[in-house]
Amino acid sequence: MAVKPMLHPRNQHRQGYDFERLIVKSPGLAAFTTRNPRGQMTIDFQDVDAVRMLNRALLMTHYGVDFWDIPASYLCPPIPGRVDYIHYLADLLAESNGQEIPLGPEIKALDIGTGASLVYPLTGRHEYGWDFTGVDIDPVSIKSARQICERNGLNIRLKHQDNAEDIFQGVVSRDDRFHVTLCNPPFHASLAQAKEGTQRKWRNLGKGQSAELNFGGQNAELWCPGGEIGFIARMIGQSMDFAEQCLWFTCLVSKKDSLKPLSRLLKKAQVAEFKVVEMAQGQKTSRFIAWTYHPERLRSL
Repeated sequence: MAVKPMLHPRNQHRQGYDFERLIVKSPGLAAFTTRNPRGQMTIDFQDVDAVRMLNRALLMTHYGVDFWDIPASYLCPPIPGRVDYIHYLADLLAESNGQEIPLGPEIKALDIGTGASLVYPLTGRHEYGWDFTGVDIDPVSIKSARQICERNGLNIRLKHQDNAEDIFQGVVSRDDRFHVTLCNPPFHASLAQAKEGTQRKWRNLGKGQSAELNFGGQNAELWCPGGEIGFIARMIGQSMDFAEQCLWFTCLVSKKDSLKPLSRLLKKAQVAEFKVVEMAQGQKTSRFIAWTYHPERLRSL
C-alpha cells in the first residue's frame, strides 16, 4: 500500500488503500484492480467506473455504508481528501470545546452543495456522529442523495435550493442553528474553462484529448459565474444575514490566489475572526477558509 502521511492524523486512509480488505467487502472491485510497476495493487484512477467502484468499497468498508451509487456523469469525489475536510472541521470546533473533539448529534452541520454522492454527511456522520443537513440546487443530486439515505436507513435532512442565487436563504429556517457549514464550491467561471482545466490535467497525465470522453460532473458542480471567488464572495455576503444562526462558516478554496480578495471581503464584512486552514493530501495542498461573527468568549459549544 502507498502510505499517505500528509493526510490528517485521524484519517483512516493515511496507510493507503488495503485492496484485499476492500475486495472482501465489495467483491466487484476486483475486476478493476491492476498491479503497478512496484507490484502493488491499484486501479486506473482515470477510469470513472473504477473510481466509482473504489468509492463504493471505501464507504462500505470504512464508513458503514451498505448502498452507494450516483448517476452517470456526476462527480465521483475522492474519499480520503473529502474526509480530511471533516477531520479539520472537527479540530476547528474543538477550539470552542476545551480542545475536545465534539461528538454526537448535538453538533449540527450544514453541507452546501451536498451533491449526488452525499460524501460529507456520510463520512462525517460515521466519524463523529454529527447531525447533517445537505442542500443542493440540482434536483437529480437531491434525488440521488435521498436514495442513499433511504437505502441505508439514515436520517439526513435534504433540502432543494430553488434559487441558484441564494446560498442560505430558502434552506435555512429562522429556527435553525448550526455549529458549522461546509462547502466544496464550483471553482471554474465557465463550462469552457472547466473543460480546458480537465483537458490540461489529462494531457499532463499523457492521456491526450480523452478528457472529452471522461469529463465528469454537471454544470453546477464545476462552474458558476465568477468562479470560486464569485461564489464564495456571495457566500460571505449572504452569511451576514445568518450570523447569529451559525458558529463557523467554512468553504474550500482551490486556488491560493483567491485568498487575498476573499480576505479583503471578510474584513469588510466585519467578522469576529477568520482563518485559513491548510490541508495537504499527497502532492496537493488544499485549504479552507473559516469565519465567525461570534466573539471568542461566546463560542463555547
